[in-house]
This record gives sequence, structure tokens and C-alpha cells, in this order.
Amino acid sequence: MFPYAHKFLKSEDGAVTVDWVVLTAAVVGLAAVVILTIHGSTGNVGDGIKTWLANRTVG
Repeated sequence: MFPYAHKFLKSEDGAVTVDWVVLTAAVVGLAAVVILTIHGSTGNVGDGIKTWLANRTVG
């Protein structure tokens, strides 16, 4: 049993998977922060455009 445990502990195959999971979680977290930051600003711009269009006449 000990040779299998020693071989398992020396194996580095799982380390790459852990790296990718951590990297992916960081990218998703950063994207969420960016989306939440931009969301408020785009709402204000949309309201301004709506007001500008509502005050215009076609003709």
C-alpha cells in the first residue's frame, strides 16, 4: 500500500487541474465585478438617451 501512496503523493497531474480551477474562478470573479461596475453607468446613459429621444419630434 505504501508504494501506491508514495507514487500518488509524488504525482503532479492534479496540480494542473487545481491551477485551472483557481484561474477560472478568478476570471469569473473579475468579470462579475466588471459587469456590476458597468451596469449602473449604462443604466444612466440609457435613461439620458430615453429622455433625449422623448423630447424630439419627427417631421
